[in-house]
Amino acid sequence: MKRQISLNEISDGYLYDTDDLVEVSCNGCMGKATCCHGMGNSIILDPYDIYQLTTDLNQTFEELLADKIELNLVDGIILPNLKMKGAMEQCSFLNDEGRCSIHGFRPGICRIFPLGRVYENHRFRYFLQINECANTSRTKVKVSNWIDTKDLKKNEKFLTNWHYFLNDAEEAVKRAGDETTIRNINMYILNLFYLMKYDKERDFYPQVYERLQKGKELLSMG
Repeated sequence: MKRQISLNEISDGYLYDTDDLVEVSCNGCMGKATCCHGMGNSIILDPYDIYQLTTDLNQTFEELLADKIELNLVDGIILPNLKMKGAMEQCSFLNDEGRCSIHGFRPGICRIFPLGRVYENHRFRYFLQINECANTSRTKVKVSNWIDTKDLKKNEKFLTNWHYFLNDAEEAVKRAGDETTIRNINMYILNLFYLMKYDKERDFYPQVYERLQKGKELLSMG
């Protein structure tokens, strides 16, 4: 989801790389994390997020759609996001104690929070969102340690490719001009990257790059 806003309004004015120290650690929210409540449809899930959720929970994408995730239109493309529920509008993966039940394989947006990503020249860097975390007693942590993602460089490369693929898909939707073509593009992307199962015995990244190639071929035909 693109945010049309100046970084100076929402950040500390710096951009960070994985080896940098940044003041992000909340020292444990103790189940009272405001970032897990009232987020609407903003926690968008990329294919790696779904790969982890379906693999670690041993559930299909369709089963997750029953009560944990939902589909919404994001910049013209249908994408899944974490579902908020109840009067507290809390994440559907919070347990009875208010703690994250999928913390070890939580989605990337949750994992980097309160950092965000800014993309430029086919790469991205991180920025600190200064108004998003209610906890004011934070300490500095190395960015790579905070994100704590397996094969981080591979993950960052994939996220960059995914970001620019979605940009191309958005442009294809704008050019389409008719509802049938737009629907077909969206259903193809949804099926190719989310509904079609990933092989748990294979590394995720070669699989998703095979699919990205197919997706690019489709978009180039438009």
